[in-house]
Amino acid sequence: MQQTLSTIIGSYDPTRPLERAATIPSAWYVDPRVYDLERRCVFGGTWQAVARVDQVGAAGRFVTADLAGEPILVTRDREGRLRAFYNVCRHHAAAVATAECGTASVLRCPYHGWTYELDGRLKGAPEFDGVEAFDKSSNGLVPVAVDTWEHFVFVRLSPEGPTLTHFLGDLVPRISSLRLGQLQFVERRTYDLACNWKVFVDNYLDGGYHVPHIHKGLGSVLNYAEYIIENGDRFCVQTTPVKQSGGDAQTSAVRGGDRAYYYWLYPNFMLNWYEGYLDTNLVLPLAVDRTRVVFDFYFDPKEIAAEGRTAKSITVANRVQQEDIDVCESVQRGLQSRAYDIGRLSVRREAGEHLFHRLLFEQLSRGTVD
Repeated sequence: MQQTLSTIIGSYDPTRPLERAATIPSAWYVDPRVYDLERRCVFGGTWQAVARVDQVGAAGRFVTADLAGEPILVTRDREGRLRAFYNVCRHHAAAVATAECGTASVLRCPYHGWTYELDGRLKGAPEFDGVEAFDKSSNGLVPVAVDTWEHFVFVRLSPEGPTLTHFLGDLVPRISSLRLGQLQFVERRTYDLACNWKVFVDNYLDGGYHVPHIHKGLGSVLNYAEYIIENGDRFCVQTTPVKQSGGDAQTSAVRGGDRAYYYWLYPNFMLNWYEGYLDTNLVLPLAVDRTRVVFDFYFDPKEIAAEGRTAKSITVANRVQQEDIDVCESVQRGLQSRAYDIGRLSVRREAGEHLFHRLLFEQLSRGTVD
């Protein structure tokens, strides 16, 4: 007999301290009902990064995104105010903006030509003469909350919830010293993985546990023994000294400075910082067993000016990501085995993963309806 959704969610005990904690059950990674619940409660109830600020830097610039199945449109209106809407025409639900990004003076649906101002107001509905009880003012694009932090544009689908500043909490002062504003965007790369989105997040939050085994090149420049893991309310920071052991010349040539910092913001946004370098990872669920991870690469202008240096750095990042893809897809296959349900957590390494699972439980348990 199939377990109910509330039984699956309730089988995890968030009150156990890390010393006695286990992972969330395997069903959370393979049951489509859990995936649907996450779309509504996790991705529909938290602030989500959807664009870079430079993509919507001027009036009429727009970006589209898919947020766990919800189409989103972000633009800047004629007065310079940032706006975000569901990218859904109010006539017959077609996408109003069909390009990933661009510039427009108005937002025109390609299906029947309904046209919206940049502030979302309905401007024109062709051949609607004679339609009774139709109020143009109540048929504009449906707005969503939008705000910015550092290089990033965030939206919140839930009509109620914390401000972005409150959601970020102590992460803001923790990151300010890294001076991310001095770094410039260079390139985007996208990776599709055959695993649940949480598998990728778990892998990121294991406190470097897998680095010596999976990432030989990266591990040669990180001081594994001095890895530090600290949790905030909705974030985790992992940091470690950088060493130049000469074990992997390709990696050591592009990963320098005194320390590496790895920041995770619940539920699916990561920032990986080395001196003169930043990459962000946005983890997007596509299905219960498919995930897309979007990498944006930023560099100090001096790094950009050095011929070939950014390309070499991105090559190293790509190698690390391919190593993670292999192990994450292996984990997803194992999660479907009758031999596995839960695993214990390392007190020394997996405090971030413990935080992730407890935050998930908090949201999913509130939204469970059988």
